[in-house]
Amino acid sequence: MSDDVLGDVVCGGFAMPIREGKAQEIYIVTSGEMMAMYAANNIARGILKYAHSGGVRLGGLICNSRKTDREDELITTLADRLSTQMIHFVPRDNIVQHAELRRMTVNEYAPDSNQANEYRTLADKIINNQNLAIPTHVYPSPYY
Repeated sequence: MSDDVLGDVVCGGFAMPIREGKAQEIYIVTSGEMMAMYAANNIARGILKYAHSGGVRLGGLICNSRKTDREDELITTLADRLSTQMIHFVPRDNIVQHAELRRMTVNEYAPDSNQANEYRTLADKIINNQNLAIPTHVYPSPYY
């Protein structure tokens, strides 16, 4: 099961699958943009709230690059503060938009592309991930 949570919806509705015991392993997709990091931090707070009663764990942060300054460093720092890892850095590539225009995934549209390889690498990392954690240091803002 996967849920896609918009950054402006991170007000509690995302916690329903966690409260109902439907989520055991969560990966947060973010970027180096301030509001994306703020939303990621809020999701981690929700995971922390239900980790002991529901057994949910944070598998890590996935950086979906927006090509912001020092993005890799920012997400790695946020992951460290949340007691997790940046499991993968997905570089920005316009092939994603080309595939979307054709209503296809990148792996369908261009299976031999670098971007398709990034997604396969990410999938392997998630499948083999043993580093599941309870966030221990969540902040009102990731900039503290």
